[in-house]
Amino acid sequence: MGSSPSSRAAGQARPYLSIYFVNIFVRDQERSLRFYVDQLGFDLAFDASYQAGHRWVAVAPPDGSTVLLLIQPKRDSAEYKLIGRATQVVLVTEDVTATFRDWRERGVRFGFTPRLRRVKYEPSRPVPQAEGGTPAWGGVFTRFEDIDGNSFTLVSIDEMSRTIQAKRRAAAEKLEAERYAAQELEIAKQVQARLFPQTKPACGTLDYAGICIQARQVGGDYYDFLDLGHQRLGLVVGDIAGKGMAAALLMANLQANLRSQYAAALDQPQLLLRSVNQLFYENTVDSAYATLFFAEYDGRTERLRYVNCGHLPALLLRSDDTFERLGSTCTVLGLFKEWDCALGENDFRAGDTLVLYTDGVTEAFNDADEEFGEKRLMEAIRRHRHRSSEDLLTAIVEDVRQFSPREQYDDITLIVAKCQPS
Repeated sequence: MGSSPSSRAAGQARPYLSIYFVNIFVRDQERSLRFYVDQLGFDLAFDASYQAGHRWVAVAPPDGSTVLLLIQPKRDSAEYKLIGRATQVVLVTEDVTATFRDWRERGVRFGFTPRLRRVKYEPSRPVPQAEGGTPAWGGVFTRFEDIDGNSFTLVSIDEMSRTIQAKRRAAAEKLEAERYAAQELEIAKQVQARLFPQTKPACGTLDYAGICIQARQVGGDYYDFLDLGHQRLGLVVGDIAGKGMAAALLMANLQANLRSQYAAALDQPQLLLRSVNQLFYENTVDSAYATLFFAEYDGRTERLRYVNCGHLPALLLRSDDTFERLGSTCTVLGLFKEWDCALGENDFRAGDTLVLYTDGVTEAFNDADEEFGEKRLMEAIRRHRHRSSEDLLTAIVEDVRQFSPREQYDDITLIVAKCQPS
């Protein structure tokens, strides 16, 4: 007893099943091929030779998936006697009359002009057939022959024509919706691009730069530069959980929160980030959160204060070629209403280089499924440390792309800050 769809194991995919081709026996494949392609406007589906020079030729109508396999049997075979028969193949078109006129002008032989045929369908009875095998569909039909006398029925069925028209309307509406969505996405991309720093606050002893290369048109990575006054500069890198438009909206929310609050808490990074967490928590869904690294550089004291909210460790390359990792000082932003953070502090003197980054850098994979990783990032920073901040950014990104030439999976965001002599 065959298994029914309902008896399949949960999650098991249904095997693919489709009608592929219908055999049409012809006397000369090349001549028939020209008829179907040139006169009927069919497409060549495939044309291949096999076994001792035999040829497989198949054609298909412009719409639909079933193909006609044009077979040239030997003269002494039983199949040769099937040439010139009624094929029982029915071709469907929206407008039989228009197709009839077009094909007749191309020399196609029709048995009669298109006729109207309507037969009432009763579910309790078999599909009705008129006398002499006349199709019993509601619509218009005619018959034609190919150059070997093989006959086909050409019909337009009222219900099918309505279905085709509905599908065309749906396709047009889908295309319009896709155009609209693409336009909206382009606008969102332009808006988000304006959220990144458009200018860099002056900071005499710091050569710094930032970059965000998004994997999609919009993304959830964020970087910023904040003028804190009195030769102090804020460096910010954040990463929103998720991707695409949802992450981009949350990124805009985080940027707005940070920008609206930092002026009121210039000397107290902890107070600033508590306010940002509260706003982010109140204005987003429960599952929304962000990792963030906030660094405050003071050019007067050559000190760096920072808060790492569950973000990847910043890398501080000292002038003596050693690294320090500035790890987490608190948990992520946005998940908890009651939230606080600790403040880290380090010297940041001439010859030191600070690199903030997101996981799109270290989690870039190569073809062997190896991560670029923190170690390779450190090696890249050391190798290019004598370049300017802009050139160092470019060099790191190039190293990541050479390591991971496949399609970019995640946003790549970096800030490089190099402390200069006074």
